[in-house]
Amino acid sequence: MRFMVMHKVDAKMEAGSPPEQRIIQGMGALVQESLKNGVFLTGAGLHPSAKRARVKRVGAELTVQKGPYQGDNELLASFAMICAKSLDDAVSHARRFVEVSGDTEIEVGRVVEPWDLGIMPKPSGDVPQRFLLLSKADADFEKGSIRKEARKAALAQLAESLAPDGAVLAADMLAPSSKGARASAGQSKRVWFDGPFAESKELIAGFSILEVPTKQDAIAWADRYAAILTDNQVDVRELGG
Repeated sequence: MRFMVMHKVDAKMEAGSPPEQRIIQGMGALVQESLKNGVFLTGAGLHPSAKRARVKRVGAELTVQKGPYQGDNELLASFAMICAKSLDDAVSHARRFVEVSGDTEIEVGRVVEPWDLGIMPKPSGDVPQRFLLLSKADADFEKGSIRKEARKAALAQLAESLAPDGAVLAADMLAPSSKGARASAGQSKRVWFDGPFAESKELIAGFSILEVPTKQDAIAWADRYAAILTDNQVDVRELGG
């Protein structure tokens, strides 16, 4: 089974402060171990909301809002990680997504690269930029309604439109939050609660995709992930909805 483990933004992240070295080192060690044992498939962190945008469609009206902004409905229905030339270019792909999927909101955020953290120098030349497209869930999605099929079609069209450039790096649907688990921030010992979740107001800061036998295995990994972060809400969501 595949799961998405995601953590939410805190005040330091949103202010643009770099993560502490202990977090960089701890995450690096956990990821390397998990790559070796085949648990970790992919993952990414996002820049603060000041470097993001939201594309929202309601009926015939489509709007684009550049950050910074506060969290609103941050419950996910699907995601796609793509390569794009710029934030505006990534937004144009998100616009095509919402034109197919119907009323929805997509958050577009640039992925934090190793050179953004000072782990390695930035490669010379025109380096492709990675962006995460986060499609928000609604009540119909959480009920498992037919709207889910429209979202699947939108993901497929996005992949097809970007395929000539090899620009889709990862994409998937999430199962409803009733199949997930959440641990709130600020706890010395994490207590996990099964979904469904209320609409989370905390912005998404980053995610990891895992392949493990059960949800409990995903939660056990997420406990280690959360212990490194220490003070962030963490969600575990099943993929392949």
